[in-house]
Amino acid sequence: MSDGESHPILRRAEATPGLLPALRQLLRERREATVAAMLVLVFVLLSFGSPFFLTERNLFNVARQLSVVAIVALGQALVIIAGGIDLSVGSVIGLSAVAAAMAANATNSPAVGIVAALAVGGLTGVVNGTLITRARINPFITTLGTLSVVRGAALLVTNGSPQRFDNWAAFLGGGRIANVPVQFILLVLLAALIWIFAVRTRWGRDVYAVGDNARAARLAGLDVKFTRTMVFTISGLLAGLGGLLLAGMLSNANPNLGLGYELDVIAAVILGGVALTGGRGSIGGVVIGAALMGLLRNAFVLLNVSGYWQTITIGLVVIVAVGADSFNRKAEED
Repeated sequence: MSDGESHPILRRAEATPGLLPALRQLLRERREATVAAMLVLVFVLLSFGSPFFLTERNLFNVARQLSVVAIVALGQALVIIAGGIDLSVGSVIGLSAVAAAMAANATNSPAVGIVAALAVGGLTGVVNGTLITRARINPFITTLGTLSVVRGAALLVTNGSPQRFDNWAAFLGGGRIANVPVQFILLVLLAALIWIFAVRTRWGRDVYAVGDNARAARLAGLDVKFTRTMVFTISGLLAGLGGLLLAGMLSNANPNLGLGYELDVIAAVILGGVALTGGRGSIGGVVIGAALMGLLRNAFVLLNVSGYWQTITIGLVVIVAVGADSFNRKAEED
């Protein structure tokens, strides 16, 4: 080797801008893989940490619990990718469950109950989207307001009392098909549908374009108002379905059902790699994020950790996930 020719390793080091930028690049490109690795690590640790973790009953319970969060998170992901946020999903879960129970009990028809739950969720989404796009109210403020309004409506129509939920709903919440929980089957189907919508359709590509740069999307001829209203409607529909499933799992439609779920849902979305600034994120990452949240909650129960620590940990997860998003955004600006 001549004096003027450096070793390949030295040339690679000279071309590398530094460890920190390289780390940023790795986090930006491998976010879903990182979360998946964390998921596997938690799974392995729980396998050794608790003799009850790998039991069929526990694994099915985890699948049911994470399925509700993941289903609602699919809609929340579209909203955040489009540049918004929906804080009302937890309240929609409660009102949808109550509406389903009351409608089914009044008509003695399960189908009417299902339609009522989806109608309440979809209508709330339309209201959110309309207020944001037509009245030009900030999404955070709009959905913070509807969070309170919808929860109050659930308490008002029931006078704060739980509603009877019959066996038809219990199948949705706790039933199995070929020994697989119904909720988990619905999650797989919906995740596939939302992925196809987001990646393979023009409307899905519009969602990313609007979230990335709404002004440029408008100048390009995209209907920004329709796109934003559409994603809020989808979010409301999936939250309505989540309420139906959660009430079926508990065999009880309580007006306080879903209280605090918006935190878990948003945490799953951000943890799964969706950027709070909009325009970026994957549906697969959202499902992985929801699965990690479900395993963490299950770990607290199996290890007899106080419920207070659960709340603290979920909050820390949100902070870390948002911090990672800011880290990536700063790297892109640099």
